[in-house]
Amino acid sequence: MSQLEVKGLNKHWGDARAVNDVSFTIEPGEFVALLGPSGCGKSTTLKMIAGLEEPTSGSIHLNGRDLTHLPPGKRGLAMVFQSYALFPHLSVAENIVFGLRARRVAIEEQNRRLRQVTELVDLGAQLHKKPGQLSGGQCQRVALARAVVAEAPLCLMDEPLSNLDAKLRNEMRAELRSLQQRLGMTVLYVTHDQVEAMSMADRILLLNEGKVVQNGTPETLYGAPESTFVARFIGNPPMNLMQKDAQHLGVRPEHVRVDPKGVPAHVMHCDYHGADTIIDAVLPHLNQQTIKLRLPGHQQLPQGRELGLSWDRHHEHHFCLQSGQRLNPVFASPTLTPDETETHHVA
Repeated sequence: MSQLEVKGLNKHWGDARAVNDVSFTIEPGEFVALLGPSGCGKSTTLKMIAGLEEPTSGSIHLNGRDLTHLPPGKRGLAMVFQSYALFPHLSVAENIVFGLRARRVAIEEQNRRLRQVTELVDLGAQLHKKPGQLSGGQCQRVALARAVVAEAPLCLMDEPLSNLDAKLRNEMRAELRSLQQRLGMTVLYVTHDQVEAMSMADRILLLNEGKVVQNGTPETLYGAPESTFVARFIGNPPMNLMQKDAQHLGVRPEHVRVDPKGVPAHVMHCDYHGADTIIDAVLPHLNQQTIKLRLPGHQQLPQGRELGLSWDRHHEHHFCLQSGQRLNPVFASPTLTPDETETHHVA
């Protein structure tokens, strides 16, 4: 039995549909990311699971127990907020065990859990301090520790790393994933950052306009996007989409190579990233459509320089021009036929 089961979840305000018929399951010990652009309904979905928003319709079950209309305090969930939500007048230790005290857990059990969790998140030297004396990363660890110490069957996280700087965010991603795996925690994690979702999650639920547009592993969403929306949202830079005949032809920038025998293109711009360079080029014979390619190292090509470009056919993705839905199947076998490995020059 799935640990969390969400069926036909809807949230409407008049004619506005924030969440539209969302259904999914989460297995015990799984890390699932709710990913999508701002306003797609991911935080509203999380709030309905937490009991902070009342669903218009649908159901929410945790370990077979119906939570749909229970108040938040009766759901037995842990939650980590974007703003940390720490009590400024309480010490780190008091913040961590606050929920246990509210539920009248025995002092001996509180102390046991506190010792265990402070070792896990490396807060032993900070227990006597107030939140105002801590860095952003330390505050986030306190919020995580408070969620872990509850030993809840499901932990909900609402963009918990978005207030941290880029370097600390990278460090905390690794720490959070390691902690989740060591404890076998079941996590539903809301984020708009595809890097967070791709690097941490076992599975991604990608939302757009209140609907789940694809549900799968990070590898599946990147390698086999089911629509042009997924293709453009996942990947940095995103997949190239070029209109050709009655289709969108897609190819990832890293799969495009410079080939003297390839289709002619003219360099527009070079964007140096350190380890690689992203080049924007124009395809004159395809109505001046643009294409991006990723080349290793520092490539400083003058504007207007002509290049030949090509890629292998098995790296192509085809989408319906009207619906945006995927047309071609994914090559499942790593052993490709000669036809599939031939080079494609677009024309």
